[in-house]
Amino acid sequence: MEKYHADLTYLKLVEKIMSDGVQKGDRTGTGTKSIFGYQMRFPLNEGFPLLTSKKVPFKAIVHELLWFLRGDTNLQYLAKNNVHIWDEWPYKAYLIRSGENVPATGTEEWNEGIKKFVERIKEDDVFAAEYGNLGPIYGYQWRHWPTKDGKVDQLASVIERLKTKPDDRRLIVSAWNAADIEEMAKAGLPPCHCLFQFYTAPGENGRRKLSCQLYQRSCDTFLGVPFNIASYALLTMIIAQIVDMDPGEFVWTGGDTHLYLNHLEQAQEQLSRKENLPSMPKVKINPNKKNIEDFDIDDFELSDYDPLPAIKAPIAV
Repeated sequence: MEKYHADLTYLKLVEKIMSDGVQKGDRTGTGTKSIFGYQMRFPLNEGFPLLTSKKVPFKAIVHELLWFLRGDTNLQYLAKNNVHIWDEWPYKAYLIRSGENVPATGTEEWNEGIKKFVERIKEDDVFAAEYGNLGPIYGYQWRHWPTKDGKVDQLASVIERLKTKPDDRRLIVSAWNAADIEEMAKAGLPPCHCLFQFYTAPGENGRRKLSCQLYQRSCDTFLGVPFNIASYALLTMIIAQIVDMDPGEFVWTGGDTHLYLNHLEQAQEQLSRKENLPSMPKVKINPNKKNIEDFDIDDFELSDYDPLPAIKAPIAV
Protein backbone atom coordinates (compact mmCIF):
# COMPACT_ATOMS: atom_id res chain seq x y z
CA MET A 1 0.00 0.00 0.00
CA GLU A 2 1.34 3.42 -0.99
CA LYS A 3 2.30 5.54 2.01
CA TYR A 4 0.09 8.60 2.36
CA HIS A 5 1.54 11.95 1.39
CA ALA A 6 -0.55 15.03 0.55
CA ASP A 7 1.61 15.73 -2.51
CA LEU A 8 0.95 12.28 -3.97
CA THR A 9 -2.80 12.91 -3.64
CA TYR A 10 -2.43 16.27 -5.37
CA LEU A 11 -0.03 15.05 -8.06
CA LYS A 12 -2.50 12.32 -9.06
CA LEU A 13 -4.86 15.15 -9.96
CA VAL A 14 -2.15 16.85 -12.03
CA GLU A 15 -1.47 13.56 -13.85
CA LYS A 16 -5.20 13.08 -14.48
CA ILE A 17 -5.51 16.50 -16.11
CA MET A 18 -2.35 15.99 -18.17
CA SER A 19 -3.55 12.61 -19.49
CA ASP A 20 -7.33 13.07 -19.75
CA GLY A 21 -7.94 16.81 -19.87
CA VAL A 22 -9.68 18.38 -22.84
CA GLN A 23 -8.44 21.64 -24.29
CA LYS A 24 -10.84 24.52 -23.69
CA GLY A 25 -11.02 28.26 -24.01
CA ASP A 26 -11.53 30.40 -20.92
CA ARG A 27 -12.35 33.89 -19.69
CA THR A 28 -8.70 34.98 -19.61
CA GLY A 29 -7.92 33.89 -23.19
CA THR A 30 -5.03 31.73 -21.98
CA GLY A 31 -6.57 28.32 -22.69
CA THR A 32 -6.68 25.28 -20.40
CA LYS A 33 -6.57 21.50 -20.20
CA SER A 34 -9.62 20.68 -18.12
CA ILE A 35 -11.54 17.87 -16.45
CA PHE A 36 -14.89 18.12 -14.68
CA GLY A 37 -15.50 16.69 -11.22
CA TYR A 38 -12.67 15.43 -9.02
CA GLN A 39 -12.21 14.72 -5.32
CA MET A 40 -9.19 14.57 -2.99
CA ARG A 41 -9.12 13.62 0.71
CA PHE A 42 -6.55 14.84 3.24
CA PRO A 43 -6.52 13.20 6.71
CA LEU A 44 -5.32 15.99 8.99
CA ASN A 45 -3.84 13.64 11.60
CA GLU A 46 -1.21 12.57 9.03
CA GLY A 47 0.41 15.99 8.75
CA PHE A 48 -0.47 19.41 7.40
CA PRO A 49 -1.19 19.34 3.63
CA LEU A 50 1.15 22.14 2.58
CA LEU A 51 2.84 20.85 -0.58
CA THR A 52 6.51 19.93 -0.37
CA SER A 53 7.02 19.18 -4.09
CA LYS A 54 7.31 22.96 -4.44
CA LYS A 55 7.47 25.75 -1.88
CA VAL A 56 4.09 27.26 -1.01
CA PRO A 57 4.06 30.51 1.04
CA PHE A 58 2.43 29.60 4.36
CA LYS A 59 2.24 33.13 5.79
CA ALA A 60 0.39 34.38 2.72
CA ILE A 61 -2.16 31.58 3.17
CA VAL A 62 -2.65 32.46 6.85
CA HIS A 63 -3.00 36.19 6.17
CA GLU A 64 -5.56 35.59 3.42
CA LEU A 65 -7.56 33.26 5.68
CA LEU A 66 -7.50 35.78 8.56
CA TRP A 67 -8.68 38.42 6.07
CA PHE A 68 -11.65 36.22 5.17
CA LEU A 69 -12.43 35.36 8.79
CA ARG A 70 -12.59 39.05 9.73
CA GLY A 71 -15.05 39.78 6.95
CA ASP A 72 -12.56 42.17 5.33
CA THR A 73 -12.75 42.81 1.60
CA ASN A 74 -10.19 45.60 1.16
CA LEU A 75 -6.81 44.90 -0.40
CA GLN A 76 -5.06 47.19 2.09
CA TYR A 77 -4.71 44.53 4.82
CA LEU A 78 -3.00 42.16 2.39
CA ALA A 79 -0.79 44.91 0.95
CA LYS A 80 0.38 45.95 4.42
CA ASN A 81 1.32 42.33 5.12
CA ASN A 82 3.18 41.84 1.82
CA VAL A 83 0.62 39.38 0.42
CA HIS A 84 0.09 39.89 -3.31
CA ILE A 85 -2.17 37.05 -4.44
CA TRP A 86 -5.14 39.40 -5.05
CA ASP A 87 -3.35 42.39 -6.61
CA GLU A 88 -4.00 41.77 -10.30
CA TRP A 89 -7.79 42.06 -10.35
CA PRO A 90 -8.26 45.37 -8.50
CA TYR A 91 -5.32 46.83 -10.44
CA LYS A 92 -6.97 45.91 -13.75
CA ALA A 93 -10.29 47.30 -12.51
CA TYR A 94 -8.54 50.53 -11.46
CA LEU A 95 -7.01 50.97 -14.93
CA ILE A 96 -10.38 50.40 -16.60
CA ARG A 97 -12.19 52.82 -14.25
CA SER A 98 -9.49 55.43 -14.82
CA GLY A 99 -9.68 55.05 -18.61
CA GLU A 100 -6.04 54.00 -18.80
CA ASN A 101 -4.45 51.43 -21.07
CA VAL A 102 -4.40 47.89 -19.66
CA PRO A 103 -0.97 46.42 -20.51
CA ALA A 104 -0.46 42.71 -21.05
CA THR A 105 -0.08 40.78 -17.81
CA GLY A 106 3.54 40.14 -16.87
CA THR A 107 5.03 42.85 -19.09
CA GLU A 108 7.41 45.43 -17.63
CA GLU A 109 4.70 48.09 -17.92
CA TRP A 110 2.22 45.87 -16.04
CA ASN A 111 4.71 44.97 -13.32
CA GLU A 112 5.78 48.56 -12.71
CA GLY A 113 2.21 49.79 -12.68
CA ILE A 114 0.93 47.17 -10.27
CA LYS A 115 3.84 47.82 -7.91
CA LYS A 116 2.95 51.53 -7.71
CA PHE A 117 -0.76 50.72 -7.36
CA VAL A 118 -0.21 48.36 -4.43
CA GLU A 119 2.15 50.78 -2.69
CA ARG A 120 -0.48 53.49 -2.92
CA ILE A 121 -3.15 51.11 -1.59
CA LYS A 122 -0.87 50.40 1.36
CA GLU A 123 -0.09 54.03 2.20
CA ASP A 124 -3.15 56.03 1.11
CA ASP A 125 -6.35 55.23 3.05
CA VAL A 126 -8.56 57.35 0.80
CA PHE A 127 -7.21 55.69 -2.35
CA ALA A 128 -7.55 52.27 -0.72
CA ALA A 129 -11.16 52.96 0.24
CA GLU A 130 -12.01 53.74 -3.40
CA TYR A 131 -9.83 51.31 -5.34
CA GLY A 132 -8.83 48.63 -2.81
CA ASN A 133 -12.33 47.36 -2.11
CA LEU A 134 -12.88 44.07 -3.94
CA GLY A 135 -16.62 44.08 -3.43
CA PRO A 136 -18.81 41.54 -1.61
CA ILE A 137 -16.34 38.63 -1.91
CA TYR A 138 -15.57 35.77 0.49
CA GLY A 139 -15.21 37.54 3.82
CA TYR A 140 -18.30 39.65 3.21
CA GLN A 141 -20.45 36.64 2.34
CA TRP A 142 -19.07 34.50 5.19
CA ARG A 143 -19.66 37.14 7.87
CA HIS A 144 -22.13 39.69 6.42
CA TRP A 145 -24.46 37.88 3.98
CA PRO A 146 -27.05 40.58 3.21
CA THR A 147 -30.74 40.03 3.93
CA LYS A 148 -33.77 42.31 3.70
CA ASP A 149 -33.56 42.76 7.46
CA GLY A 150 -29.80 43.17 7.88
CA LYS A 151 -27.17 40.46 7.57
CA VAL A 152 -26.38 36.84 8.44
CA ASP A 153 -23.05 35.87 9.97
CA GLN A 154 -22.85 32.41 8.42
CA LEU A 155 -19.59 31.44 10.09
CA ALA A 156 -20.68 32.41 13.61
CA SER A 157 -23.95 30.57 13.06
CA VAL A 158 -22.17 27.39 11.98
CA ILE A 159 -19.81 27.56 14.98
CA GLU A 160 -22.79 27.90 17.34
CA ARG A 161 -24.55 24.92 15.72
CA LEU A 162 -21.40 22.82 15.94
CA LYS A 163 -21.42 23.44 19.68
CA THR A 164 -25.11 22.75 20.16
CA LYS A 165 -26.18 20.48 17.26
CA PRO A 166 -23.02 18.77 16.01
CA ASP A 167 -24.96 16.23 13.90
CA ASP A 168 -26.76 18.96 11.99
CA ARG A 169 -26.64 18.46 8.20
CA ARG A 170 -26.88 22.19 7.55
CA LEU A 171 -23.37 23.16 8.69
CA ILE A 172 -22.77 25.08 5.48
CA VAL A 173 -21.13 28.40 4.58
CA SER A 174 -21.70 29.69 1.05
CA ALA A 175 -19.82 32.44 -0.75
CA TRP A 176 -21.95 32.06 -3.91
CA ASN A 177 -24.53 34.81 -3.58
CA ALA A 178 -26.17 34.99 -7.01
CA ALA A 179 -27.36 38.56 -6.42
CA ASP A 180 -23.78 39.79 -5.86
CA ILE A 181 -21.87 37.95 -8.61
CA GLU A 182 -21.64 40.90 -11.01
CA GLU A 183 -20.59 43.24 -8.21
CA MET A 184 -17.84 40.80 -7.15
CA ALA A 185 -16.54 40.65 -10.72
CA LYS A 186 -15.93 44.42 -10.95
CA ALA A 187 -12.72 44.47 -8.90
CA GLY A 188 -12.22 40.86 -7.88
CA LEU A 189 -13.59 37.49 -8.94
CA PRO A 190 -16.82 35.62 -8.30
CA PRO A 191 -15.94 33.00 -5.68
CA CYS A 192 -14.00 30.01 -7.01
CA HIS A 193 -14.13 28.11 -3.70
CA CYS A 194 -17.80 28.78 -3.27
CA LEU A 195 -19.27 26.47 -0.59
CA PHE A 196 -18.01 24.44 2.36
CA GLN A 197 -19.72 22.05 4.75
CA PHE A 198 -18.66 20.69 8.14
CA TYR A 199 -19.31 17.16 9.39
CA THR A 200 -18.67 15.64 12.80
CA ALA A 201 -18.17 12.01 13.81
CA PRO A 202 -17.20 10.14 16.99
CA GLY A 203 -13.46 10.09 17.58
CA GLU A 204 -11.10 8.83 20.23
CA ASN A 205 -11.51 9.31 23.99
CA GLY A 206 -15.08 10.50 23.59
CA ARG A 207 -14.07 13.52 21.50
CA ARG A 208 -15.63 14.31 18.18
CA LYS A 209 -13.70 14.76 14.93
CA LEU A 210 -14.48 17.70 12.68
CA SER A 211 -14.19 17.32 8.91
CA CYS A 212 -14.79 19.86 6.15
CA GLN A 213 -15.68 19.47 2.49
CA LEU A 214 -15.12 22.30 0.02
CA TYR A 215 -16.77 22.64 -3.37
CA GLN A 216 -14.64 24.68 -5.77
CA ARG A 217 -16.34 25.57 -9.05
CA SER A 218 -13.20 26.71 -10.87
CA CYS A 219 -9.80 25.30 -9.99
CA ASP A 220 -6.46 26.72 -11.15
CA THR A 221 -4.71 23.49 -10.32
CA PHE A 222 -1.09 24.64 -10.47
CA LEU A 223 -1.27 28.01 -8.71
CA GLY A 224 -4.56 28.14 -6.82
CA VAL A 225 -5.41 24.64 -5.61
CA PRO A 226 -2.31 24.20 -3.39
CA PHE A 227 -3.33 27.43 -1.59
CA ASN A 228 -6.94 26.28 -1.27
CA ILE A 229 -6.00 22.89 0.19
CA ALA A 230 -3.78 24.42 2.86
CA SER A 231 -6.21 27.27 3.60
CA TYR A 232 -9.24 25.06 4.20
CA ALA A 233 -7.21 22.48 6.10
CA LEU A 234 -6.14 25.30 8.42
CA LEU A 235 -9.72 26.60 8.64
CA THR A 236 -10.84 23.11 9.70
CA MET A 237 -8.18 23.06 12.42
CA ILE A 238 -9.17 26.52 13.65
CA ILE A 239 -12.87 25.69 13.85
CA ALA A 240 -12.11 22.34 15.53
CA GLN A 241 -10.18 24.17 18.24
CA ILE A 242 -12.98 26.69 18.76
CA VAL A 243 -15.64 23.97 19.18
CA ASP A 244 -13.38 21.65 21.19
CA MET A 245 -13.09 18.86 18.63
CA ASP A 246 -10.18 17.13 16.90
CA PRO A 247 -9.42 17.82 13.22
CA GLY A 248 -10.67 15.00 11.03
CA GLU A 249 -10.42 15.15 7.25
CA PHE A 250 -10.38 17.89 4.66
CA VAL A 251 -12.21 16.84 1.50
CA TRP A 252 -11.63 18.90 -1.66
CA THR A 253 -14.14 18.64 -4.51
CA GLY A 254 -13.50 20.42 -7.79
CA GLY A 255 -15.78 21.38 -10.68
CA ASP A 256 -13.94 22.75 -13.74
CA THR A 257 -10.49 21.55 -12.72
CA HIS A 258 -7.81 22.77 -15.06
CA LEU A 259 -4.20 23.51 -15.86
CA TYR A 260 -3.59 26.67 -17.87
CA LEU A 261 -1.71 25.93 -21.08
CA ASN A 262 1.15 28.18 -19.93
CA HIS A 263 1.49 26.07 -16.74
CA LEU A 264 1.99 22.67 -18.41
CA GLU A 265 5.78 22.81 -18.40
CA GLN A 266 5.83 23.81 -14.73
CA ALA A 267 3.34 21.04 -13.86
CA GLN A 268 5.56 18.52 -15.60
CA GLU A 269 8.54 19.71 -13.56
CA GLN A 270 6.56 19.29 -10.36
CA LEU A 271 5.50 15.77 -11.38
CA SER A 272 9.15 14.86 -11.92
CA ARG A 273 9.77 15.50 -8.20
CA LYS A 274 7.30 12.97 -6.80
CA GLU A 275 9.93 10.31 -6.16
CA ASN A 276 11.91 12.65 -3.89
CA LEU A 277 9.31 14.26 -1.63
CA PRO A 278 10.29 15.87 1.67
CA SER A 279 8.13 14.87 4.64
CA MET A 280 4.89 16.70 5.34
CA PRO A 281 5.08 19.59 7.81
CA LYS A 282 3.12 20.20 11.00
CA VAL A 283 1.13 23.21 12.18
CA LYS A 284 0.48 24.23 15.78
CA ILE A 285 -2.21 26.75 16.73
CA ASN A 286 -2.10 28.80 19.91
CA PRO A 287 -4.38 26.70 22.17
CA ASN A 288 -5.49 29.75 24.16
CA LYS A 289 -7.44 31.20 21.25
CA LYS A 290 -11.09 30.09 21.28
CA ASN A 291 -12.86 32.93 19.46
CA ILE A 292 -12.89 33.34 15.68
CA GLU A 293 -12.18 37.08 16.05
CA ASP A 294 -9.04 36.65 18.16
CA PHE A 295 -6.56 34.87 15.87
CA ASP A 296 -3.59 36.66 14.35
CA ILE A 297 -0.52 35.60 12.36
CA ASP A 298 1.55 34.84 15.46
CA ASP A 299 -0.91 32.17 16.59
CA PHE A 300 0.23 29.75 13.87
CA GLU A 301 3.53 27.86 13.93
CA LEU A 302 4.69 25.85 10.91
CA SER A 303 7.40 23.27 11.64
CA ASP A 304 9.36 20.63 9.72
CA TYR A 305 8.70 22.37 6.41
CA ASP A 306 11.65 21.80 4.07
CA PRO A 307 10.09 21.87 0.59
CA LEU A 308 11.69 21.60 -2.81
CA PRO A 309 12.17 24.99 -4.54
CA ALA A 310 9.26 27.12 -5.72
CA ILE A 311 8.21 26.83 -9.37
CA LYS A 312 7.11 30.15 -10.86
CA ALA A 313 4.22 30.43 -13.27
CA PRO A 314 2.23 33.41 -14.67
CA ILE A 315 -1.18 34.16 -13.22
CA ALA A 316 -4.12 34.35 -15.64
CA VAL A 317 -6.10 37.56 -15.19
